[in-house]
Amino acid sequence: MDAELFKQQAKAQIIAAGAEHHPLEIRGGGSKSWYGQQVQGELLDTRAYSGVIDYEPTELVITARCGTPLAEIEALLAQNMQMLAFEPPHVGSAATLGGMVASGLSGPSRQAVGALRDFVLGAVLMDGKGDILHFGGQVMKNVAGYDVSRLLAGSLGTLGLILEVSLKVLPRPFATSSRRFAMSEAEALRCLNQWGGLPLPISASCWQDGLLTLRLSGAQAAVSAAEQNLGGEAVADAGDFWQAVREQTHAFFAPVSTQKPLWRLSLPSTTAPLALPGEMLIEWGGAQRWLFTEADAQTIRSAAAAAGGHASLYRGGDKGVGVFHPLAPAVAQIHRRLKASFDPSAIFNIGRMYPEF
Repeated sequence: MDAELFKQQAKAQIIAAGAEHHPLEIRGGGSKSWYGQQVQGELLDTRAYSGVIDYEPTELVITARCGTPLAEIEALLAQNMQMLAFEPPHVGSAATLGGMVASGLSGPSRQAVGALRDFVLGAVLMDGKGDILHFGGQVMKNVAGYDVSRLLAGSLGTLGLILEVSLKVLPRPFATSSRRFAMSEAEALRCLNQWGGLPLPISASCWQDGLLTLRLSGAQAAVSAAEQNLGGEAVADAGDFWQAVREQTHAFFAPVSTQKPLWRLSLPSTTAPLALPGEMLIEWGGAQRWLFTEADAQTIRSAAAAAGGHASLYRGGDKGVGVFHPLAPAVAQIHRRLKASFDPSAIFNIGRMYPEF
């Protein structure tokens, strides 16, 4: 579909929805439609608005439309030995650029390079009035002074239709190596935090069932020196292993198919093992912990909060307990104001994050 025609049709659909007060469900490939609360409303399909707008490898920036398949973008970058360094999970072949930004999810390298939002340089958004707003590259912010282009990361389509996104990309590392160590959860957390304070090229970590796996990335000399310093056993199928962790096809995540509750805990990396029942996988140097458990939401969230973190019901389970950690009153008020500013008629992905917006 012609780009201008898509924008005209999307604007007409948004204006009509606002006038009639009926909700819209913004969706691309639908690969992460399970993430967040259930959404109802008339479908606004973004897949027709596809294509790379600008990519200059020497500038390390790519700009593309929201419906562009994520696989297409990564294939283009790979041709130039570049990558989306935060390793966004696809969770299916239909993943799109807009869905990637809206979900805000980052992969195994998050601990080393930063989150998805740290790579968003600019964005073009169609708001609840059908107006097209430019952020980032146009140095435009809303009246409250928020960096809106990064604010869109993880917004789950509740603020508007993300039309275009500009992302910073990075060169692929010259060398990578993965090492594996047999150790307990407590030992792994201690080592991860100790190693995190040293000049080691650790780009990813994963502990599960008594085994800690590290990925080293960077210059060959740095990787080789780290191998000698750390020891451990080489991981022969390292590429497949990290891909499985990134896409949650690792055997640990199999209970998802039975809808057993999978919780995502975001904690200070130094947090000791939590006294919670269930099976756990730990990433990001201890900062992200996946937990399959039948414990109730209050118990899980209280434990996470006591450690200075928060917990989300990532997949499966009863979403009636609330998918995302309850917001503090002041933060909830900021969310409501942002929602009212960008979506005054309250039509975009209503309730996807929290019931009140």
